[in-house]
Amino acid sequence: MKPTTTTIEQATSSAGIGVRRWKPTPLVSGTVALHAAAAAAVAAEPALWPWAAGSVAASHVALATAGLWPRSRLLGPNWTTLPAGIGERIALTIDDGPDPEVTPRVLDLLDAYGARATFFCIGDLARRHPRCVEAIVARGHAVENHSQRHRHTFSVSGLRALRREISAAQETLTAIAGTRPLFFRAPAGLRNPFLEPVLCELGLQLAAWTRRGFDTRAREPDLVARRLLRGLGPRDILLLHDGNAARDTQGRPIVLEVLPMVLRAAQDAQLRWTTLRAAHEATTPHAAEPPAEAGRQPDGIQ
Repeated sequence: MKPTTTTIEQATSSAGIGVRRWKPTPLVSGTVALHAAAAAAVAAEPALWPWAAGSVAASHVALATAGLWPRSRLLGPNWTTLPAGIGERIALTIDDGPDPEVTPRVLDLLDAYGARATFFCIGDLARRHPRCVEAIVARGHAVENHSQRHRHTFSVSGLRALRREISAAQETLTAIAGTRPLFFRAPAGLRNPFLEPVLCELGLQLAAWTRRGFDTRAREPDLVARRLLRGLGPRDILLLHDGNAARDTQGRPIVLEVLPMVLRAAQDAQLRWTTLRAAHEATTPHAAEPPAEAGRQPDGIQ
């Protein structure tokens, strides 16, 4: 059943993240102030327009650069590690699915190691393969928002387009998974200053990663694993893909070879897997699960 706006709002307010007031970062507020100062200067002295134009252009470059840096906090809050106080836990995040060929096999590998993961799902793919999403939840993992269509133009979209894209995915994933996503990851991690106000409005927290293996490009499993495991430690957030995964010379998705290496390494290091949702709830006072229409995502703490 498709959730109503009221249901989504109720879920948001009880989820612990909740709708929050947008607070511009120093970079954003400084850019606004610079625009105002440049306009005032040109109005008072038109000959200053080259200086004003150059200053405004420089500020736009700074904003664009911040948006091209997935792990940046210059445009707003961004999870690049798990919160302090989570203990010897790490998180595995899996993007761009669900994929009917790869996702079930990823779930089997996670089961074999007793690991819990966070799947950032694309709304359109979730609608096309709802049983994959249902299996993710049924087998103890969390489903979060990775946009409705995962368009490459996401990072240059305006406020209304971002709101439509993210809201559509919220509705789609809530209807299928039974629990409203609490986290959002931008396509390719790229964004612009309009994203954070939308996330505040929808009660979502931006999440990036500590390290990624570039498993959508690299075809060498050992290389991808090394990138993920170099310096592995508590609070790390790792990124792999069940959708758009690169394939080795035999046509096998790289993630299926990399994942066992990562799971074994974490096991050897006595690190425990958790979901982003569970980490949030474990470190936030009075955080509670939002009400579900068709089920409940598990806590994910091992």
